[in-house]
Amino acid sequence: MKFWLAAVAWSAASSFAHAAAGTAITVYQDPNCGCCSGWVEHMRESGFDVTAIKTADMTSIKQKLGVPSNLGSCHTGVVKDTGQIIEGHVPANAVRKLLTDISITGVSAPGMPLNAPGMGKLDGNLITVDFAGKPFSQD
Repeated sequence: MKFWLAAVAWSAASSFAHAAAGTAITVYQDPNCGCCSGWVEHMRESGFDVTAIKTADMTSIKQKLGVPSNLGSCHTGVVKDTGQIIEGHVPANAVRKLLTDISITGVSAPGMPLNAPGMGKLDGNLITVDFAGKPFSQD
């Protein structure tokens, strides 16, 4: 019984860990924002295939993609295969979790949290929310 439970747990963890492998994300960012580049690097180091597009027209991109204005941040990512939205400094672990549930249209780390990838070191207190404003993950 213990072996079976361990095998199931390992399989689930393995699937979750590999959710990023090769996942293509397009990120729209302000050309003058250094923290956006830091987040892009975090995502690449975590196994995502990230294309960064620098643009000064972030407001219209966010509107077009349906990012709630109260959850905005400095850059916006779109998962190529699913169309799911990643707003701001969302950690790779939360993005992997997002990819497991296609019913979630987007997640956000609103504003410019100092304990987020591209801004600073994760400390276990960063709350990521879904686009309905409900807590989604804590990293």
